[in-house]
Amino acid sequence: MAYIQRDNDGKIIAVFETLQDNAQEILPLDAAEVIEYIVQSARRDDARAALSESDVTLIRVLEDLINTLIDQKVILFTDLPMAAREKLSNREKIRGHLTTLDNLMADDEGIL
Repeated sequence: MAYIQRDNDGKIIAVFETLQDNAQEILPLDAAEVIEYIVQSARRDDARAALSESDVTLIRVLEDLINTLIDQKVILFTDLPMAAREKLSNREKIRGHLTTLDNLMADDEGIL
């Protein structure tokens, strides 16, 4: 998602990764007018912000794809290079830890 700043004519004049006082409208990064702005923009930061956000979502897609290929026994986890195995394992541990923390927080909601 991108936070959009528009001029008085409604044309996008800036794109941000985070909420700004002057940019509170949210659009998906793949919205046609966001892509058009980034392509035509002279501001490299806007393009970098869009790529960074896109990278985050693409990483999750690739993780899911790799896990599906492993689950379907198309590839083995051990077929992956050691560096890739370590990174995937670390991300899985972190995600599992966050899920555990979320579950603990959800269990405590009825106490108070």
